[in-house]
Amino acid sequence: MSEIRLSLKAIIFLDGRLLASRCRDHDGDWYMLPGGGQMYGETIPESLMRECLEEAGCHVEVGSLRFVRDYIAKNHEFADSSGDFHQVELWFECKLLGDLVQPTVPDTMQTGVEWLDLNQLAGLRLYPKVLREVLVAPPKSGVIYLGDVN
Repeated sequence: MSEIRLSLKAIIFLDGRLLASRCRDHDGDWYMLPGGGQMYGETIPESLMRECLEEAGCHVEVGSLRFVRDYIAKNHEFADSSGDFHQVELWFECKLLGDLVQPTVPDTMQTGVEWLDLNQLAGLRLYPKVLREVLVAPPKSGVIYLGDVN
């Protein structure tokens, strides 16, 4: 039996823009929000703060939980060939503390960090795709379960 991985993601807004990791594949640039897997012994905020520094070169204050998403690989693009991977993602609003610095441990496909205009998200390859909708018109309050969506 495979285990379920817990992954934490940061939603960082500033002046109508969203902070994202820029990645590249054979189809060109695509974007994802900073974050990653929780390590044994870390609290959720500690893990997300570490991931933001590693991938986006920023210090953050972890705020409210906004979205929960299942990622069951066999149902999604970017899945490994076995499709035997299940991740639960917790998406938190975070406050940027200070300026961006050089990411310390970027993801393997990552080519940089970029501020994305919220009004331009529809035209970008932002993953999961559902973020293009829920981040432009976020719910007023509460945590939203997104399901196993792209």
